[in-house]
Amino acid sequence: MEGTVLVVGLVALAYLAGSIPSGVLVARLSGGPDPRTVGSGRTGGTNALRALGRKWALLVVIGDLAKGAIPVLVARAASGGDALPEVLCALAAVLGASRSVFLRFGGGRGVGTGVGTMIVIQPLAVLAAFPVFVLVIVVTRYVSLGSLMASVTSAVVLALWWLAANGSVPVAYPLYGALGGALVWLAHADNIDRLLHGTERKFDLGLLAGRRPGG
Repeated sequence: MEGTVLVVGLVALAYLAGSIPSGVLVARLSGGPDPRTVGSGRTGGTNALRALGRKWALLVVIGDLAKGAIPVLVARAASGGDALPEVLCALAAVLGASRSVFLRFGGGRGVGTGVGTMIVIQPLAVLAAFPVFVLVIVVTRYVSLGSLMASVTSAVVLALWWLAANGSVPVAYPLYGALGGALVWLAHADNIDRLLHGTERKFDLGLLAGRRPGG
């Protein structure tokens, strides 16, 4: 019973941590426009880059990564390394990032927070997914498509890790790859619809070179 209460408490805290609106808070800190008022209307790193520029967007990304990594680390420490609480907290953090209780259940897409969870669970998944993310964006200029393909890559890496470990890796980890990826895909439902209809917004690569937002 005590263990169940602990896990429920950890999951609730993970959801609240994931719900912290990094993009909105950084916008207020910088005096820049709220990312919800520009571009996609989301609060993640890409829209923060459009609204606030590179420096402040980097701070948003760091915040989003921390929202995922810290709850998983806390769950690992509190549960003595039990994979299930880690995975439940990771899912809760990603859900909070895209359905924030502080933003009337709006927010970002959960990608940065998902990466933060994966840095703790299996960094190799991040190393494999990052070049896929970058390559897809460079070739297509669709950040959404890069994020979707990167989430699939991470899920595949976790599945292969589990298969190669011959039972020494908890099955909760590859399940997280699938379920966490599903949450990211659900958060991209509108992007997927626009991709299918050829109306998705293309990313301005000039923003990475320091071009002023809207310039």
